[in-house]
Amino acid sequence: MSETDWSIRLAKLEDAEHLPDIELAAGKLFETIPDLAGIAGGQAIPPERHRKLIVKGHCLVAASGERIAGFLASEPFGRELHITELSVHPDFQQQGIGARLMRGCQIDAHNSGFSALTLTTFRNVPWNGPFYRRLGFVEVEELDSHARLRGEIAKEVSHGLPEDQRAAMIRFLS
Repeated sequence: MSETDWSIRLAKLEDAEHLPDIELAAGKLFETIPDLAGIAGGQAIPPERHRKLIVKGHCLVAASGERIAGFLASEPFGRELHITELSVHPDFQQQGIGARLMRGCQIDAHNSGFSALTLTTFRNVPWNGPFYRRLGFVEVEELDSHARLRGEIAKEVSHGLPEDQRAAMIRFLS
């Protein structure tokens, strides 16, 4: 499949029903990492939560015909746009869709007046931390200086994710 076989657009309310299945399918990749098998990737954002995020106007999908190939869910927090989830269905991975969704999010955030993009992720999983670093994100080393991200990590740890493997990241927009 080439780039011309899919396109990026704003998410629509009716997309919300399809997004959890994409997230769960993409999450199966975590089964290949022994330390994370059975811990990560087994839960998805429910459609009702997606609808609430979509209404805020900054969620994107990658569509291939009538099929959604991937999505980026985000939520504004002051001058920062927080990326809640980025998932690409396994049938569409390794085609640049994730990077294109991130670029679309960056452009939208910049044009909307946000000063930064934020997210939380696995520090060393190849399609997580290293992927975001290649896109210009840096790890927030001192979480005490960023209470919201510290809270996000604490919430994830309370849901069973290993604290030593989680990272909060930020990409400042110019």
